[in-house]
Amino acid sequence: MESTSTRAWVKAASAVVIGFGLMLAAAAWPPLAGPVLLLADLLIWPMDGLQTLAAPETRLLLAIAGGVMVGWGVTLWKLAEYLMPQHPAAVRTITMTGLYSWFAVDSLASIMAGVPLNAVANISFVVLFVLAFRQARQLPTPAVRS
Repeated sequence: MESTSTRAWVKAASAVVIGFGLMLAAAAWPPLAGPVLLLADLLIWPMDGLQTLAAPETRLLLAIAGGVMVGWGVTLWKLAEYLMPQHPAAVRTITMTGLYSWFAVDSLASIMAGVPLNAVANISFVVLFVLAFRQARQLPTPAVRS
């Protein structure tokens, strides 16, 4: 069985993912793009205010990325809520495998796009979930089924 505290931390980390996704999706509408504009300016150094996020394709990709992040966060929340009490090691393995996969692809693509600071910023999401699962580390990893 897992700790209620670990479950609460995983839900909190999931809420951060959901919140970030909502922020990205909201930026698809220019009047709500301020926080993402600031983030883009910080990551695409130097801070010079040149990022606009105004192109329709940029706004479309913000909507898609935001929606995917919200869906991912909700999925992680539901894993913690329904499966973690009986299968904490499986939830940890599922969550961390998905997180490491996202981290590798997102970070490599960010570097290829010339924005290596995003790869560095991505570490915060990894740390968030590593800390959330810190109490569950001692649990055995379930065998992989085919």
